[in-house]
Amino acid sequence: MASSAIPKANGASKRVANGAANGHSNGAPKAEEEHPKEHDFFWTYTEEPHRTRRMAIIKAHPEVTKLCGPEPLTKYVVAGVVGLQILCAYLLRDTSFWSWKFWATAYIIGATANQNLFLAIHEISHNLASRSPLVNRLIAMFANLPIGIPYSASFRPYHLTHHKSLGVDGLDTDLPTAFEAVFLDSILGKAFFCTFQILFYALRPMAIYRVPFTWVHYVNIMVQLGFDYLLVSFCSLHSLYYLILSSFLAGSLHPTAGHFIAEHYVYETVTPEAKDPGNGIEIPETFSYYGPLNFFTYNVGLHNEHHDFPAIPWTRLHKLHEIAKEFYEDLPRHESWVWVLWQFIFDENVGMTSRVKRKQGGRVVGGGSKNGAPIAKVADWKEDEIEA
Repeated sequence: MASSAIPKANGASKRVANGAANGHSNGAPKAEEEHPKEHDFFWTYTEEPHRTRRMAIIKAHPEVTKLCGPEPLTKYVVAGVVGLQILCAYLLRDTSFWSWKFWATAYIIGATANQNLFLAIHEISHNLASRSPLVNRLIAMFANLPIGIPYSASFRPYHLTHHKSLGVDGLDTDLPTAFEAVFLDSILGKAFFCTFQILFYALRPMAIYRVPFTWVHYVNIMVQLGFDYLLVSFCSLHSLYYLILSSFLAGSLHPTAGHFIAEHYVYETVTPEAKDPGNGIEIPETFSYYGPLNFFTYNVGLHNEHHDFPAIPWTRLHKLHEIAKEFYEDLPRHESWVWVLWQFIFDENVGMTSRVKRKQGGRVVGGGSKNGAPIAKVADWKEDEIEA
């Protein structure tokens, strides 16, 4: 199975780094002298590609705008998966945490279900479950229940910043930090990252910048703690352990967890010309996947399509792809999320630094800018923006 249209990846440990060290990037003037530097990201000043492609698609196919809007089916899928997880937690109330039955259920059913709920919250963060912002926030809190830990309220502003400032250093918390690049860019380090990546995605945002706490956050916390208390009271601690283990495994070495890495890590071979920042050649930074695991994950594999049109819900992304097929058929893609994980760990040409980072060119949210570079230690999200 090939991981992408061009399966060999960029040289994460061998590339020429032309960004932060030299004070310039793709699209910026070249310094008088460049020195190869290992273990650096792909730095660029070019604009993220999705807005440009969105405008081109709308011009060529104006009917795609009719695909935008909420999907009523989402809330029913959420209700079914939440019910399934509560049932499993109840049935395992007297089962030992260390039994094969407990872990097999958590891996096969629980992790798949909670990955589905992660991505339900992702879908709802774009207000795609209801036309009412309030209803969307409440559905997200309900989807959060089997995850065991409150996070739906905090996820939304960080994720929307990821869309609006894709790849912008200090704003896009989906990007690995320099610390991760230094200490995890080895086979053992990458294996550790893949095993515990859910913790990195949960903790990294708070280390980069803060979002203001609103009533949404407080209600999310109270509802989740209340649910956890009732679950333990009427079932057992083992029921809560099941839900938390399901969440951990959903973001670990699980087939559906491959999407975390598949979406934006650069797996395509990057030519020497593209590595030269003076040439301003765009490096692919979003990859799609069209395989069967999309059934469990709200079609998140159609990730180019999702970033191009975040207002189109999961049930209509395939329709978007068909309408604008000429824009998508030549983009690099992954054929297997399992192979994505395997290649990420064992291929020396893929690693923590296989990401495109930009100092500008993305839509800078909240922090503002100074001399063209984002000021991003505190993203200035307003309360009404978070609740909207």
